[in-house]
Amino acid sequence: MTKRVVWGALFGALAMVVTGCGDECVDQFDCRDKGTPPEGQVWSCNADNNCELRTLTPPPEEDAGTETDAGTEVDAGTDAGTDVDAGTDAGTEVDAGTDAGMTVAKGGACTASAECMAGLRCEAATCQSLHIALTGTDGGTRALVTEFDVPGMTSLSDDAVASAYPRFGPGGTQVAFVQGDVTGPTGELAVRALPLAAAPTVLTTGGGTRIRYTEWEPGNVIAWVRGSSGISTIPGTGGTATQVTATGTFPDFGPNGVDYAYSASGSGIQVSTGGAAPAPLAGTPTSAEQPHYNRVTSQLLFLANPDGKTVNFGADVTPILKLYSLPVTGGGTPSLLADASSDAVTGGTVESYIANPNWAPDGSWVAYVRAYYQLVGTAATLCGNVGATLCGTTPGNVLFLQRVNTTTGAAEGAAVPFADEATLPSFSPDGYFLAYVQGGQLLVWRIDPATGAKVGTVISHPKDTYTVLTNEGDDHRPRWQPR
Repeated sequence: MTKRVVWGALFGALAMVVTGCGDECVDQFDCRDKGTPPEGQVWSCNADNNCELRTLTPPPEEDAGTETDAGTEVDAGTDAGTDVDAGTDAGTEVDAGTDAGMTVAKGGACTASAECMAGLRCEAATCQSLHIALTGTDGGTRALVTEFDVPGMTSLSDDAVASAYPRFGPGGTQVAFVQGDVTGPTGELAVRALPLAAAPTVLTTGGGTRIRYTEWEPGNVIAWVRGSSGISTIPGTGGTATQVTATGTFPDFGPNGVDYAYSASGSGIQVSTGGAAPAPLAGTPTSAEQPHYNRVTSQLLFLANPDGKTVNFGADVTPILKLYSLPVTGGGTPSLLADASSDAVTGGTVESYIANPNWAPDGSWVAYVRAYYQLVGTAATLCGNVGATLCGTTPGNVLFLQRVNTTTGAAEGAAVPFADEATLPSFSPDGYFLAYVQGGQLLVWRIDPATGAKVGTVISHPKDTYTVLTNEGDDHRPRWQPR
């Protein structure tokens, strides 16, 4: 029977199957705790489900993997996948630089966040580093917070209590998360104030269904998906939980904190405007999923599979998703921002699909992951895994930035390759930094908002205590504290 994979854009192509009891791995991403491989080699999962070093081989023919956005044009000297030195840049605070109107450095006196340099917010009359919230593991699942430029993560729950899915509230002074039974029906939705002092306050429980795909800021309420379908909300101050939809998943709030969008299987994107009942967004395919608002433009971002194309990764039948934008008011004809790809090579094809998209706050850029795989007959294998010999040096995942016209929502210029084997990109609220996960580590780069180029050196958060999780896709995307 066909298995429709919708959670987390195929979990960012990182979790195709579940590791069996006693197995060390089922794919290369289970080997991420092995450290950085020697040059010219990559960690892979062999046929015995053990991690081993594999020597990268050249492409089988000249035109393999030469597509513009196939990830092969990344300068190895500047790519985040190759120049991270956790031993030298971990713990180094970033010089945020001076931008228009943002003149107060870290530690300086302020009256509003607009005075603080990029990456900072005004808190207690002082410009301080923005925090990032994410989910990791130290043997147990943990909702974590960290200053973006100072490695050292802090769990939001007690050591003996599992937690996950942290989300900042409007204003950035509170963070919500799920604790206790984070993968089952008795989990608790809790809120904790920042800076961390008082214990978490429990707002509600799952009531027999799992709490997942939570969202808050900029929403006026906290939203979550009940189990696998249907959305509920509750005020951040507590009260009675309200079931707002009977179906659907991937809720996302508009910048006014009231409007929201979500995707419903077989019905595409649904939008509620001004508190009205949700209605289909005209122009979205019925396969559309994972809507994202930005904070400025009227464009909505989403993934879709209008061609109905699927491939088989083992027993999983995976839809081949493409990336689009569309005006959230009135709908229309979607603009294609990133297409699937297919390149013929000897013995089959090397193809790709799109996953884990996210807007820059002003809608001028979108970040996304292109997942590459080889296709031989009907059997697909993610590049970088054992058996993916047709891929040559093409990585399994490449993170791209795409410039977007803020009026039309159309792509402008070519996609900019940003990092190999990276996933879950997330822009800072001022648009000057991009956070993402690579090999179980949180990485943050300053970017040039005009070109998408990297600026300065990477900020690396080493896996000395926590390994960052990615296996639930957008549910594990790093979230920035609002300014």
